[in-house]
Amino acid sequence: MGLLTFKGGIHPDDGKRFSKDQPIRPVVPQGELVYPLSQHIGAPAYKPGLQNSELLDEYFGHPHRKYKTIHIAGTNGKGSTSHLLAAILQKSGYKVGLYTSPHLIDFRERIRVNGKMIPEQDVINFTNRYLNIKEFIKPSFFELTMMMAFDYFAQQNIDVAVIEVGLGGRLDSTNIITPDMCIITNISYDHIQILGNTLPAIAREKAGIIKKDIPVVIGEAEGEVKDVFLQQAHTAGAPIIFSEEKRTISESRHTPAGQWIFESAEYPELLGELNGLCQEKNASTVLTAVKTLKDIGYDIPAEAVYEGFAHVTTITGLMGRWQQISINPRILCDTGHNTGGMQYITAQLQQEKYNTLRIVIGMVNDKDISGILHMLPKRAVYYFTKASVPRALPEKEMKKLADKEGLTGKDFPSVPEAVNAACKDYIPDDLIFVGGSTFIVADLLNMERFH
Repeated sequence: MGLLTFKGGIHPDDGKRFSKDQPIRPVVPQGELVYPLSQHIGAPAYKPGLQNSELLDEYFGHPHRKYKTIHIAGTNGKGSTSHLLAAILQKSGYKVGLYTSPHLIDFRERIRVNGKMIPEQDVINFTNRYLNIKEFIKPSFFELTMMMAFDYFAQQNIDVAVIEVGLGGRLDSTNIITPDMCIITNISYDHIQILGNTLPAIAREKAGIIKKDIPVVIGEAEGEVKDVFLQQAHTAGAPIIFSEEKRTISESRHTPAGQWIFESAEYPELLGELNGLCQEKNASTVLTAVKTLKDIGYDIPAEAVYEGFAHVTTITGLMGRWQQISINPRILCDTGHNTGGMQYITAQLQQEKYNTLRIVIGMVNDKDISGILHMLPKRAVYYFTKASVPRALPEKEMKKLADKEGLTGKDFPSVPEAVNAACKDYIPDDLIFVGGSTFIVADLLNMERFH
């Protein structure tokens, strides 16, 4: 693993020394504080286990115990589900913290209160406090970011925090909380080098967030995966609710503007702002979760559900979910980056109307690249590219793999160059889709022409 990180390691060693008797040595930072974005590194930045999280939690005074929490895991749909639920709770009158990952443009996107990002000064203040104990606790980027969020939420006196799992569930740093409810959206292949190479194995890791007496809502599950969830819930003594069995949505249809209208017995004509076929499943999961929260005492009026669904991007700042960022040329982007997510994307592309489909795509090197390329439409013009992160697969390697799948196009060394080339080739009634990786979408949104 050492060869996959920067020389000397991107993070300190794994020593986990902590003692209340150890004197604290004040450290005053000199110059700028550099905070390593380990999302750019991938698997080598992952530290399994909860020891560091528990030590950090002890040092900062167990901040997550000062407010209610909701814990959300799953392979796809976590982000949309988390933001929808946060928006609904906020419109219900709760002061809501939202912790998600990764970010697209600004690190502070990960930590929000009522839709507003954590101020830069609060990031600095927390980092200064951490420097006092960095000799005794050696956390990963994810562990430290999680604790920054928990601490900030406590300072802001929030009512409830929606906490998205970073990776897996059982050993994820966020799994120190005791939430009011858990949600597992779905299971598909992703991070197999860490979570396992079978769906039941991945499901077992995700199911690790299930806790005694805490209701868990399952978005999608069948066969062996469903059995894993049932067994874990039984072992833990947790009520389990499968949203697909509740049939909360009887019908759904698209508007000409590309939005969803969901028909529900409790919420007729429910307008959903988020586009993409995956949102039908996400909506069902969220409505089941709302019912579960109401059953345990949350006050969630119908108006809040309507407002949350209709205005989630404005309320929470959500980006990159089948998002149209330009009309002429018409450009859509989506952060889906694994086989499960790409299934929805390819199905959605089939429903779109266009003359020529132009796809700007790049991926990181730890995904099932050939599997995803195999799913993509053959009748499209491709612009293979590379995101500006170390994990990115070089564009020429991407093109070689694509050639084997019968996909034709040219390679470009950066996302701006690929997007600009697609825009230059664009004629009216074409469609440009940008995706394959969160980092590809991030580079797109960072382009000056789309600010």
